[in-house]
Amino acid sequence: MTSSPMKTGPGPAYRPDPDDRNPPVPATIEETGLTEEFVTDLLLKTLYAQGSRTGQQLVEAVCLPFPVVDDQLLTLQQRRMIEVRGTSGPSRGSYTFDLGPSGRERAREATTTNQYVGPAPVPLGQYRRWMERQSINHMQVNRQTVEQGFSELVLEAGLTDQLGPAINSGKSLFLHGDSGNGKTAIAEIIAHMLGGDLFIPYALEIDGQVIVIYDPVYHHKVPEPRTEETGRAALERLWVGSRGAYDARYAKVQRPVVQVGGELTMEQLDLQYDFDSKMYQAPFQMKANGGVLIVDDFGRQRVPPRDLLNRWIVPLEKRVDYLTLHTGGKFPVPFDCLLIFATNIDPRDLVEEAFLRRIHYKIEIGSPTKEQYLTIFHRYCQKAGMRFTKRAVDYIYINFYERYSIAPRGCHPRDLIDHVKDIAKYRDEDPLLSAELMDRACRSYFLDFPTAGGK
Repeated sequence: MTSSPMKTGPGPAYRPDPDDRNPPVPATIEETGLTEEFVTDLLLKTLYAQGSRTGQQLVEAVCLPFPVVDDQLLTLQQRRMIEVRGTSGPSRGSYTFDLGPSGRERAREATTTNQYVGPAPVPLGQYRRWMERQSINHMQVNRQTVEQGFSELVLEAGLTDQLGPAINSGKSLFLHGDSGNGKTAIAEIIAHMLGGDLFIPYALEIDGQVIVIYDPVYHHKVPEPRTEETGRAALERLWVGSRGAYDARYAKVQRPVVQVGGELTMEQLDLQYDFDSKMYQAPFQMKANGGVLIVDDFGRQRVPPRDLLNRWIVPLEKRVDYLTLHTGGKFPVPFDCLLIFATNIDPRDLVEEAFLRRIHYKIEIGSPTKEQYLTIFHRYCQKAGMRFTKRAVDYIYINFYERYSIAPRGCHPRDLIDHVKDIAKYRDEDPLLSAELMDRACRSYFLDFPTAGGK
């Protein structure tokens, strides 16, 4: 697959210091990777959408250092596109700027290209370099970390030793097995086990088009320390760039975890173009870059499994995805996430072997043994503040699992205890693991037995 050439901005793109762990604050327009025309249009659209703003407010809106913004403001003043309406202090940061007639006309024209107003975008080339430096492949877990991470779950012996290498691969993992045994919980624990934070741009600029990446649903900002000395860190970063500062066009976020289920469609795996705002929203896998993408209930999506894996064959192998603009231009973006599929369908019934080869690790999550079941039941009793008794578990096994050939699942203890609590609450009595309450809970939970006529 080939891609059409994409511009990354004027002149040579900046090369970050290999020892710098933060995206450096750009000192000039050239270092932003954007054209003067793009930044000019962004400032004019900001004034057009938000009304008059001080120099400081414009800096905070477009997330560029004041010297870079002020150079453009001076040029716009000289071209009579903006005017100074007043000031609340001696510095230009306190000047209030507003659009002049020609500036208002230019802003209206700029909105016909796109209506984006917000932090200045990052060019594709800079984004790719920073994602490579923050790659999920750089993360590593050891046995102690994995065992500690899964300590709240009751897993079969040796399962953590299967999961550890899969996590370190940073590639793809297929969790399969019967429903209710914790596949989704395992996937979520893996996601949070990696921890850490990274920088993602609020938006990308590609050949004049804007793609919004930052999504507060999946991207949770890392709180900045606020002491007497550091309380102005964000402002300093925008104003002149302070020690340890970073390019404010990036958000510092916790490692993202993106989870999709049966609602996933093929269209959501490509750029989402809004014809009204003329902007793009990044697809799920792009928002998950640097983190974990969980495809839950795989095989039950509105898109056939074969089509989904066909779409991701190249990304899974090359760790590069190709997206398409509405103009037809294609461009490569990193596919840098740990991709976890979770399903209760036999993988061989979903896709053929050629597709399964692209998924590097296939791990079955089995049903609990009775010993494991007892441990799970005991733990949920403790959480619920109920007195545990082995007789309650024996009752379930004898009268339901064995009598009606129902397979025990890891989720059953939690759900049955919740039923007992609900029944006791309705009857205004203390929740106890009595035979009567356990029987009522089981008969309102399980389906595979006669509901009338007694035992």
